[in-house]
Amino acid sequence: MRVIGLISGTSADGIDAALVELNGQGYDLSISLVEGLTWPYPADLQQQILALCAGEACSLEQLAELDDAVARGFAQAAQALIAQAGPADLVASHGQTVFHRPVGRPTLPGQGPMRLGYTLQLGRGAAIAQQVGLPTLSNFRQADIEAGGEGAPLVPIVDLCLFSHPTQRRCVQNLGGIGNVAYLPPWNRQGNAPPPQVLGWDTGPANSLIDIAMHTLSEGTLTYDRDGTWAAQGNPCLPLVEAWLEHPYFRQPPPKSTGRELFGWDFFHQCHQAAQARGLSPTDLVATLTEFTAATVAHAYHTFLLAPPETVLVCGGGSQNPVLMARLQAHLPETLVQTTDALGVSANYKEAIAFAVLGYWQCQGFPGNLPAVTGATRPVILGHRSDPPWPADP
Repeated sequence: MRVIGLISGTSADGIDAALVELNGQGYDLSISLVEGLTWPYPADLQQQILALCAGEACSLEQLAELDDAVARGFAQAAQALIAQAGPADLVASHGQTVFHRPVGRPTLPGQGPMRLGYTLQLGRGAAIAQQVGLPTLSNFRQADIEAGGEGAPLVPIVDLCLFSHPTQRRCVQNLGGIGNVAYLPPWNRQGNAPPPQVLGWDTGPANSLIDIAMHTLSEGTLTYDRDGTWAAQGNPCLPLVEAWLEHPYFRQPPPKSTGRELFGWDFFHQCHQAAQARGLSPTDLVATLTEFTAATVAHAYHTFLLAPPETVLVCGGGSQNPVLMARLQAHLPETLVQTTDALGVSANYKEAIAFAVLGYWQCQGFPGNLPAVTGATRPVILGHRSDPPWPADP
């Protein structure tokens, strides 16, 4: 099958689209990226998404309009990719996350029932299917949540298929708006089940706080720290990094997930106030947040992994920030830190590729979650299928 994977991360900096050719069954996959592109959101749409994520009030009518606008953007990304790289059989869309609430697990017996997680992605699959004229799979997180899981992270099982090694321990670290890791023990890819030692969880903020800082400190003229330019000019304040690492999330054991609800505007405002109290310059604050991001990743590995990985493969927007990559390597001196490009998988489109794989598995009736990672009670098939009501216009 030729499947288009679509995703926009919590930074809402555009829609990543990947046309992927897939062969095989279950974990025995052959995966080839045909073409990828990033479709930018119009500036006003991006601001509406970020405002909603920041907790601004929104009527139900406005939410419906925003949902339609996001779906239109995702459909345009798929159509542009088809025009550039040829036809596809299926669209698999993660959508745009605007809210994520982790599972509420009782801390002690008898404290009442577990509260199911909740997640909301805009860009409904039915609207994409209508506009592109192809079957569209969406709402990938819901089935895992209904099985008692976090609905996140979903990508580690795909990472296992793409990057596992027969003798090496590896971590695949995504640095999107929020960071997440997949820990891959040695695996020779034999048998029908993944190794039980696979782990995965959200490590904390990646680009989310840095992006908010850039938007705030540049008075809206910049949306991210291109090439780590601001961070390279500043001096990180290590006492602030240590203080921020005291947040309870970093001590919470996996499975766990988070989002801008925890590491967004409110958290940034606290960071900004603390930086101002210490007399930090704008570039010092960006350098400190960049150092904090690298420290959260290293802290997660040191705290929750029984043995350090021999290789860390980085993807997502943060992989393009040389200062962040250098600081991550400094925190993990005995580990090789490189991007997934080194293994032939685009760091820019790896997450979109992953959802193409999850869409392919849905068509095969193959479970796409790892209960050990998400906390679900069982493996489940992910994704809701929407068929176009009529063929696309020629």
